[in-house]
Amino acid sequence: MEWLNYHHLLYFWTAVREGGVSKAAERLLLSQPTVSGQIRKLEERIGQDLIDRSGREFALTETGQLVYSYAERIFTVGQELVDTLGDAGAAHGRQLRIGISDALPKLVVCALIEPALAQDPTLKIVCQEDKTERLLADLSLNAFDLVLADEPVGAGSNVRAFTHALGDSGITFFGVSALATKVRKGFPESLSEAPMLLPTPNTTLRRALDRWFDEHGVRPRIAGEFGDSALMKVFGQRGAGVFPSPTIVASEVCRQYRVKEIAPVDEVREGFYAISLQRTLRNPLVVEICEMARETLAGIG
Repeated sequence: MEWLNYHHLLYFWTAVREGGVSKAAERLLLSQPTVSGQIRKLEERIGQDLIDRSGREFALTETGQLVYSYAERIFTVGQELVDTLGDAGAAHGRQLRIGISDALPKLVVCALIEPALAQDPTLKIVCQEDKTERLLADLSLNAFDLVLADEPVGAGSNVRAFTHALGDSGITFFGVSALATKVRKGFPESLSEAPMLLPTPNTTLRRALDRWFDEHGVRPRIAGEFGDSALMKVFGQRGAGVFPSPTIVASEVCRQYRVKEIAPVDEVREGFYAISLQRTLRNPLVVEICEMARETLAGIG
């Protein structure tokens, strides 16, 4: 059997990731004709076209898409091996690339990651926040080791990724001192009389809160809706309204934003998930982060 030339496969894989042969040539520090020639040799070896050259846009044939999916797995596993066994990692500390869903409260993200940092001072984390859909697309290109999100990968996702449940937390309502004292009396019905700061309707937490409001006959007077939970807390700190946050970080919310707890609501749960390209986690750093995150969440019930 003739062996597949992995250099040819690497050039093809890079061209797909970079969005074209010219960009791949820049990334590989090679000339464009060299990269094109290597890809054509791969096509000759396979016996089928991988790139659809009938149009002006860079597009893959059906065979090209299949070959790319295998190449992605091959080079992802290869990078994992380098990261795990490489001497540079041992000498200069370990690194973990994490995508953070913008729906996750920043204090929760810190609570989940901080134990691993405390245990290994040499660990370097590289975090990037974005919409979950965009983070999953980047995950598929091996831009992250894992993505932290507030919901599992949906059945309709275009990315073949796997969800690992970390745990969940109830929520607590908060407000400035005077507002908190007022709303505590007659809770939860008293929420109907207070200005409310809530996550935007497209978030998992907001949908859970809306169901809870309906079950308890609460008609919130919404003073603001926020895609950024940190910004919502800043407005809450200024007295603009009552706001919810996961109970796991209740003490830190009170300390950092100088607000008071009104009441916890255990029926409303916010879940936290790690998403990876592997059904079974293999990267030791990812396993470590997930195990410590589960312990942290389990500790608060």
